[in-house]
Amino acid sequence: MNTIMTIKQYTGIMLLLMAIAISGCTTIQPVIRDQQTAEPGIFTNESFDRVLQRYVNERGFVDYIALRKDPDDLEDYYYQITTYSPDSHPELFPTENHKLAYWINAYNAGAMKTVLTYYPIDSVLDVKQPGIFFFLSNKSGFFFFQRLKFGGKTTSLYYLENSVIRKRFGEPRIHFAVNCASVSCPRLPMQAFYGDKLDRQLDDETRFFLTEDRNFRIDHEEKVIYLSSIFKWYEKDFTDWYSKKYPEEKASLLSYIELYLEPEKAEALKAVSDSYKISFIPYDWNLNDQNAQFRKNVSVFGNISKEDLKDIFLAEQRFVF
Repeated sequence: MNTIMTIKQYTGIMLLLMAIAISGCTTIQPVIRDQQTAEPGIFTNESFDRVLQRYVNERGFVDYIALRKDPDDLEDYYYQITTYSPDSHPELFPTENHKLAYWINAYNAGAMKTVLTYYPIDSVLDVKQPGIFFFLSNKSGFFFFQRLKFGGKTTSLYYLENSVIRKRFGEPRIHFAVNCASVSCPRLPMQAFYGDKLDRQLDDETRFFLTEDRNFRIDHEEKVIYLSSIFKWYEKDFTDWYSKKYPEEKASLLSYIELYLEPEKAEALKAVSDSYKISFIPYDWNLNDQNAQFRKNVSVFGNISKEDLKDIFLAEQRFVF
């Protein structure tokens, strides 16, 4: 009886905590304008492409100040993803690649929409969880307690990444395509992902990710292979995929990485993979903001708005954004 009571009490406490957690969430609603460019019954990436081409640079950083002044295309796209998804309208997403492309774009657009909701911020960590959940990760405020809509259902970026994108598709290359609005994230591409060319796009983003020293480099003096923390957090995603693809070979992070390196670099890595140790590079959660340095210096100009200041600086060519 005591055991049964304990289980019931525990269940009650967990349900109460879940209810409190849900009540502490913020649902980010789409902006309904008089004229939405999205046509009923049609899903298109055109508006998101315009956002990425106008406001994202080659590093994958976003001009949030400019985007906040002209958010219509992002709002139109967010309105689309709140209305349609592969779950709510499967006929619009005929293949697994079309579905996966949707979810990656939806995550990236959802992260941008969340940033704009709270901008100006210096980091996604600035979006705090409710005080009662002080013991949770400092990332939970942005990734769990902010709720977005996808195809009529409300959920978090955390759930979208882990219970939809990772769980359903088993595709580790998504870790080089999903962008969490932070400096150490893979770059945000200047074009949306498309189902009919998704394999090439994911390959391109994976290969690019591994060309950047901030994500992968070999230090022959220290005899250390430096890897992005992404490889540490999601190691099983990479090794499980490799085991299924190449069951006769030993699966490891380095064997996976070799697949996406130029032949010369792959041979260099293979030559030291057994003798060099692996060290994971600390993750930088600062916002992927083109205006970060500019915003740090804004306070010296008093009450002039950030937008006006930027226009002045651009006109005088005193700053480069």
